[in-house]
Amino acid sequence: MTAHTLSRPLTSLLVIMATAAATLGVTSEPAHAAADRIRLGSASDATRASWSGPAFTMNGDGGVVAASMTKAVDAIRANTGTLDVVVLAGSAPSGSQTPECDVITGLSGVNSCTTWTLTAASDGNNTQLNTDIRNAEFVYFAGGDQCRYAAWKGTALQASVQSVVAKGGGSGGGSAGLHINSSVVYDACTAGATSAGALANPYDKSVTFTTGMFDWPHYGDTVNDSHFVARDRMGRTMAFIARAVKDGLTTQGKAWGVGIDEGGSSLFIDKNGLATLSGSNAYVVLGDHQPEQAVAGKPLTYSDFKIWHLSGGGTFDFKNRPTCGYYKRSVTNGVTQSNLYNGTPETGCGSQGGGSTVQETEPNDSRASADDVSGRTQPLTVTGALTTASDRDYFAFTLASGQRVTTTCTVPDAYDADVYLLDSSGGTVARSVNDGRGVDESVSYTRTASGSGTYYLELESYSGSGTAAYSCGLALS
Repeated sequence: MTAHTLSRPLTSLLVIMATAAATLGVTSEPAHAAADRIRLGSASDATRASWSGPAFTMNGDGGVVAASMTKAVDAIRANTGTLDVVVLAGSAPSGSQTPECDVITGLSGVNSCTTWTLTAASDGNNTQLNTDIRNAEFVYFAGGDQCRYAAWKGTALQASVQSVVAKGGGSGGGSAGLHINSSVVYDACTAGATSAGALANPYDKSVTFTTGMFDWPHYGDTVNDSHFVARDRMGRTMAFIARAVKDGLTTQGKAWGVGIDEGGSSLFIDKNGLATLSGSNAYVVLGDHQPEQAVAGKPLTYSDFKIWHLSGGGTFDFKNRPTCGYYKRSVTNGVTQSNLYNGTPETGCGSQGGGSTVQETEPNDSRASADDVSGRTQPLTVTGALTTASDRDYFAFTLASGQRVTTTCTVPDAYDADVYLLDSSGGTVARSVNDGRGVDESVSYTRTASGSGTYYLELESYSGSGTAAYSCGLALS
């Protein structure tokens, strides 16, 4: 950030105005205005025993994307009841003082939306602010200046936002609000980094990070970047990744850049880590080895970044991160290969994304709490264990008209499992109930009704139980 100085004539004018104000007994404004609170919608908070998230929205620019925000709201409230949202901003916008809440309060399932404008780091300890956050089910960070947001690290605000996600709520944001929601935050506290500058020197003064702010489920080792294609930020994201790996800011020697374009592009990420893109472009960029050269004052050299390009409706599984479906680009002495934003995925590494494996997330003992595996990369495998005689495991998926699902389950010797396919109302459309512990089960069903519908794979123990895992292939054709 660059400091701004006043011109000499303007400085003189301000001195005259201040003198006149003192003469008239007018008190000048403090350097930082008090934290400002504006609430829209109901004055009373929604009440509910439990929530069904977490869920997240990651937006390329500051505006709320109704499509992804609606998905997050519906996922958290399980399509019933209402919830409360808090918007956090580091500065007041021009025009409406509540631009995010103006959109959010118009969405189904929203009880209230409260905008807090915080102009000092100490505002993160404001009592009313933290009460509002802890009573909310979603926290949205507005666009602006992520360095101001990083300054809230260590305040009560940080723990309050973490508590929202922990109870099954969610978090998200756009532009600066996107940056603060990754585990490694490019904080822009000294200057704004460009691709050219960061590639020429990955230790340039503009390339600074904050860590330990938020580390959301299934979203670890990420560094977000916004306005991605529009402002040509692939190069600087590559430099961020190289720095994160070199400096040990992430685990297992890997760092994952998540770049989201502006103009309404947004990732909705569900509780199982599946990201779905609304809008035009998003990129996931993997650096999985040490850089060949990342030294202060020298240009970056890094070979074979792995890049996944998502277009509208595309998905990426952050819980079970793919091992295929990428194209590669390298940087040599600060110069990138051409055509950074498009490429032909590598061949010879299996299907797009290498398939998906989804481990059950308890409690998933009912249709309402089922693990949603809709949209997962094929071939899909779901795994879990029937640890008690009363344990039930549910997995939800979607079938289009004429689409067929086939499930084959490998069952361990510890129990005799039965397998059911259920429709949206819980009616059994197919089942497999072979006798005997360790006996595999297989079932198929074709949807004949028009449109699409939600279905459930249910596993239950007929006899026995244990921690040994079953494994079910779920194939759609």
